[in-house]
Amino acid sequence: MRIPYDDNLKVEYLNSVFNRDRISTCYKYFWLLAILSKITPQKTTFTYDELITEMVADAWYMVSEYHLRLGPNKTTDNLEEAVKYLYTELNKGSKSSTEKREKLIEYLTELKDPKYLEYKKKLINNVPYCLQSPFYRFTGKSIKLSSAAIGKINEQSQLIYYFSAFKNLQTQITISDEWVGYLCKNRYILQDWTRYNLIGYLQDRNPSVPGIADKILPPEKRNLERAKAYWHTVIMADKSLEDIYGHNTLSEIKISIDHFVPWQYVAHDELWNLHPTTKNINSSKSNSLPDWDTYFGALCDIEYKANELRYTNNKVADAFNKCAEYHVNNSEIRRALYSDRLARAEFYSRLDKVLRPVYESAVNCGFREWVYTNGK
Repeated sequence: MRIPYDDNLKVEYLNSVFNRDRISTCYKYFWLLAILSKITPQKTTFTYDELITEMVADAWYMVSEYHLRLGPNKTTDNLEEAVKYLYTELNKGSKSSTEKREKLIEYLTELKDPKYLEYKKKLINNVPYCLQSPFYRFTGKSIKLSSAAIGKINEQSQLIYYFSAFKNLQTQITISDEWVGYLCKNRYILQDWTRYNLIGYLQDRNPSVPGIADKILPPEKRNLERAKAYWHTVIMADKSLEDIYGHNTLSEIKISIDHFVPWQYVAHDELWNLHPTTKNINSSKSNSLPDWDTYFGALCDIEYKANELRYTNNKVADAFNKCAEYHVNNSEIRRALYSDRLARAEFYSRLDKVLRPVYESAVNCGFREWVYTNGK
């Protein structure tokens, strides 16, 4: 994926800033996204502090909601650590992982916490400098931003932006006049290009995590009405069915659809991971993992009974076909679980092979395990 060409600009240098052979940290992606989110023809000067705030807001969902690693393998970086600190230690979850971006930026702008300030200071050591490294006529891998370094950088020609005098977080960058029009005109293309490259970077650092492309931006509202209609038809066909956590008789309650392995990890609504429960239990579980030994057998049981009803009840078969069009998208899993009428033990075994690797990977990514306590 390449970006729009311009006869008057060193676009080829910008196109090379995300060369995967050279990039070892996530900062370039978030720094450029921050600039693209702030720039207008009228506003072309930004402080480091402003842009670091945008970076933290962009990384917030990926780290707090999805547990993605932003640093090199088996390590974390300052941006990831800053989000973890804000989310788990400073706020202890009082700021939602899906906090509105505007509210989050407002909060971060006003925040004076000393430890968070230290994270921000570490981020500016190299971040503003690194993005433009392909543009420089000198090799300066060890150079960190300082008054001397800024002076040397400002001598370069045709940079995207230049620096004011070094004043820590209040240091400013100003976008070059020749680049302002290009960045504003192509903002959305450049944002998509940056995120496209970020997805590749994150896939390298989170190799077992599915659906990374769906975890770059805050989640949109999901439509589970077809899955709910399917399970309602199943429940009406077998009124003895109980939810797997609280053993509530499902025909007597208004059902809520739960993702056994949280959506925040799988980022999909595949039927083999969906089952009915109560709204209160679903809220209590949130984005936790149900304890495998406690609940997997019960999940197999209700999934198997529902699948069996397809062969004996036309309404269930029709509801399944309508649901599967949207919620059974993996052809291999469709063949394994839903193409033939399976014996109970075989169905359990196949569901185990599908679900266990996903579950174990979610555990490794830090999703906590959960047992329903009936409000206790």
